[in-house]
Amino acid sequence: MLKPLRAHLHASRLGIRRQRDALILALFGMGGLAHAAPEAPAPAGQSALASPFASQQLIQAATRAGQRIVAVGDQGAVIYSDDEGKSFRQARQVPVRTMLNAVWFIDHLRGWAVGHRGVILATTDGGETWSLQRQDLKADQPLFSVYFKDKQEGWACGLWSLLLHTQDGGQHWSPVELPTVNGKRADRNLYSLFASPKGPLYVAAEQGKVLRSSDGGKTWDTLDTGSRASFWAGLSLADGSLIIGGLRGALYRSTDGGEHWSPLESKTLSSITSLTQGPDTIHATALDGVTLTSPDGQHFEAHQRPDRQTLTALIPRPQAAPLLFSREGVLPPEPARQGR
Repeated sequence: MLKPLRAHLHASRLGIRRQRDALILALFGMGGLAHAAPEAPAPAGQSALASPFASQQLIQAATRAGQRIVAVGDQGAVIYSDDEGKSFRQARQVPVRTMLNAVWFIDHLRGWAVGHRGVILATTDGGETWSLQRQDLKADQPLFSVYFKDKQEGWACGLWSLLLHTQDGGQHWSPVELPTVNGKRADRNLYSLFASPKGPLYVAAEQGKVLRSSDGGKTWDTLDTGSRASFWAGLSLADGSLIIGGLRGALYRSTDGGEHWSPLESKTLSSITSLTQGPDTIHATALDGVTLTSPDGQHFEAHQRPDRQTLTALIPRPQAAPLLFSREGVLPPEPARQGR
């Protein structure tokens, strides 16, 4: 049974199909605490609490803002490091106390974070202070991913085919109409936005599907990977090839813009939670302490930490091992292996 990753979505709000129910529980459960009672979300309007333990709680995503590392997670936590992860500070001002699922920076100052309650936050000072751009207290459709192509235009995606678009830096967000599925309203969960250097936009989704837009987000079509897995992470490589990863170690690659997909051997059954391209290596994180590495995006090697931590994100570092984030926050270096 999968260890859950995400938090605070009540079972009564989950979808109606059993597969979706299982997936949502895996994604939005209590961070691996399978037997813990769910916490009630903080009331709307509450800001994130200052805490000396902000870097030791569930971190969902991390990225770079220039040389700075910025990560987001539970209870509106935003932390950042200016020394390659040796130490972290907490953002001084975050106007929400809800789960933040993803973060994206367009340069060293300007970035966005998204999360539960349809929250979209923005920063113009490298993540030290944040302002609220959007929140939906009626629908509570969590947002799982955010991507900006420049300072003005961006997208955010989430539960039940929610796709939002802005052309003014996030001051206004509009829903995007997606293609129907067998004549029915689009209702797949959308997990990971990413873009190709060749132009198209992509969204890794559930049920083995990927959405693609070749006209700057105006229209979208649905691509079939040939898999039934839900894909939680997507990545476009510098050479234009695409990689997606997700449930039970599913890993697929396309070299023709998503028209055709081929399975890759991940050498793990742990669900893949993030994909990152470093200078010379492609990295992935997965549940149960598994990390994957590849020099070419075709052949992957798997390694499992002895502590089997639930891994959620990874930041490559020059002249140092990648920095890992998890259900327990920023991870220390892997425990030394004991000799026999």
